Amino acid sequence: MKKEAKKKQNGSEKAQTDARFVPVVQAFKGIKGVRAGKLFSSLGLKVNGKIFAMFGRGRFVVKLPKERVDGLVSAGKAERFNPGHGRLMKEWAAFESGDSEWAELAQEAYKFVQHGKSE
Repeated sequence: MKKEAKKKQNGSEKAQTDARFVPVVQAFKGIKGVRAGKLFSSLGLKVNGKIFAMFGRGRFVVKLPKERVDGLVSAGKAERFNPGHGRLMKEWAAFESGDSEWAELAQEAYKFVQHGKSE
């Protein structure tokens, strides 16, 4: 019985993956050093062990330079990411829409994180 419940739970987790995030994951398939998987309560991508893009709670989230995040927020395209404890993250932008740009934003985040240019 426990195995069946676990299979159903795992299947439902996969079913909950937002289809808009699938092309982002596929864009990084086969790139050395990039891993996809569950990060906290989100599906995400890591390079060299560091998260650069994720999808959770109905939002696409990427790590970018603070100045870039400031610009996206000022333009009304994104919000600062709140991981749930009330502290907004300076280098993380969260998007609810605009899935056509997500792969490009993820590429930008990948380059930023890969080169270790963060606070």
